[in-house]
Amino acid sequence: MAHDGTGLRTLDGPQAEALDRLCELIVPGSTRVGPVLYIDALLAQMPPQMQDAVRGSIASLGEIARGGAGALAEHAGTPEFLHLRALAIEAYYSDFVAPGVQASGAWDEIDFHPPAAALLRKDWSYLGIPG
Repeated sequence: MAHDGTGLRTLDGPQAEALDRLCELIVPGSTRVGPVLYIDALLAQMPPQMQDAVRGSIASLGEIARGGAGALAEHAGTPEFLHLRALAIEAYYSDFVAPGVQASGAWDEIDFHPPAAALLRKDWSYLGIPG
């Protein structure tokens, strides 16, 4: 998914592109739902020191991710990778789909349909993401 920085609050275009690449390698297929928007919204609520740490992780691993999953694998145990992994997994498996994106969420993909989940109205406004 191409990013020009529009709609993002904490990441610029190149950072968003690198994060998109990382999300796709960490959770294959996830970029179709727009996880960068979700993660950017989370970052906007983090203290500046944490934002800087995440941006640093994106910078260091984003270039490595250009080499594919094999290149990224040797960094799998690092704090930088583990933090980005947690964010990518949360963005996807929370069943987030960015506004304007025509895609089904993770819950459909993994066939997660318990009766209580059918009653949920997914509202991302607490993150500043309009529905």
